[in-house]
Amino acid sequence: MRGEELATAIGRAIGATLHAQPASRVHGGSINECYRWQGDGGSVFVKVAPAQSSTTFDAEAAGLEQLRRADAVRVPRVMGVGRNAGAAWLALEWIRSGTPTAVTDSILGEQLARQHRSTQPAFGWNRDNTIGSTPQLNEWQGDWVTFFRDRRLRYQLNLAAENGFGGRLHQRGELLLDRVGEFFSTYRPVPSLLHGDLWGGNRTADEQGQPVIFDPAVYYGDREADLAMTRLFGGFGAGLYRAYEATWALDDGAGVRTDLYNVYHVLNHLNLFGGGYLTQALSLVDRLLAHVGQ
Repeated sequence: MRGEELATAIGRAIGATLHAQPASRVHGGSINECYRWQGDGGSVFVKVAPAQSSTTFDAEAAGLEQLRRADAVRVPRVMGVGRNAGAAWLALEWIRSGTPTAVTDSILGEQLARQHRSTQPAFGWNRDNTIGSTPQLNEWQGDWVTFFRDRRLRYQLNLAAENGFGGRLHQRGELLLDRVGEFFSTYRPVPSLLHGDLWGGNRTADEQGQPVIFDPAVYYGDREADLAMTRLFGGFGAGLYRAYEATWALDDGAGVRTDLYNVYHVLNHLNLFGGGYLTQALSLVDRLLAHVGQ
């Protein structure tokens, strides 16, 4: 990374003068390099990646702006996005983190329900984006079962087969694709604004203990999908779910569909990180097929 050249370009774009080099590396996932960059207006959070990632950062910036307009859960303000000095970059508001508490979880539950009240007539979004570094297809679709089956599960299963994880996973996965509609026989989701990648590593609290979410994979889908992922890797307290239900009660079948929605994310982890997720993926698929008598 050519720090001085990049600092000049970012500073010009966001209307600030940045130091020639970032102040420090910061945690920001396993895909991009993330920095705290100091300038005359204070600190800025900057993600940097190879230049070909510019469309990914464009989509992330658009997703953060979509969430900001919902006026529900706080997200970092987008300061700028661009491609300079052979690199793609995304500059965000620097938020001083506090420690999430039980109160934070309760506030997040209420705010997330409010975010999900932001709806569209169809499922998808106005652009494709990524889930991690995997393409996420968001072409509008009026039917949720079709959208989730084809643009989520089928895409990941086919990618898994290309990555060498065919065999029983693909065979059982194809059976699940044929039965997806049975999980929605009495339930008709509305297209809600989703964060899309809401695990514990993509949320924090600010200094006042208010929830903050980031690194989204935004689209309009079944609100249960966001809540399902909060359960996949843990890290959220029971207060989140109580507050959510008190604000907007879930359908009685939401618990069963939790596994269905999390198959998508486990398959994505299999495709991103390898065979350590194969057993978990198969277990989820088998459990879902058992539920429909397969």
